[in-house]
Amino acid sequence: MGLLALACGGCGFRLQGSVTLPRSIALVRIETRDTESDFYIELRKALLASGARIDEGGQDPAATVIRIDADSSSDQILTVSALNVPTEYELRYTVQFAVISRGQELIAPESHVLVRDYSFNESALLAKQREQGILSDALARDLVSVLMRRLASL
Repeated sequence: MGLLALACGGCGFRLQGSVTLPRSIALVRIETRDTESDFYIELRKALLASGARIDEGGQDPAATVIRIDADSSSDQILTVSALNVPTEYELRYTVQFAVISRGQELIAPESHVLVRDYSFNESALLAKQREQGILSDALARDLVSVLMRRLASL
């Protein structure tokens, strides 16, 4: 069993979703207006899982700042039935962020948008609202993985 673990570790194997951040990003402060968004919550989880510490008070000048300028989700009707009832929606999640460390911009402000569509059935309204929430969470996780890969490449 120990030999198998050693072999897996020696070949570069690591769990999916785990990202190794550079040492310069050991302490992170997240600046955002919305601390309840799906993206913010998933970003905190990913940073903590990668071993980074979160500067909650914003007091440490050595902290790398992840500034989230835009964090929003929206949906729009894609198709309607012959009775003019929506049958398909498009869910769009938009994030704009920048990364600054000690006054130097490591990642210039960049915007990322992910889009998913889902079918809609008025008779299953509660289930479809739940599906929209699940899709929004999944889009936020995907956008966090984009940001984490960008941080790991620094």
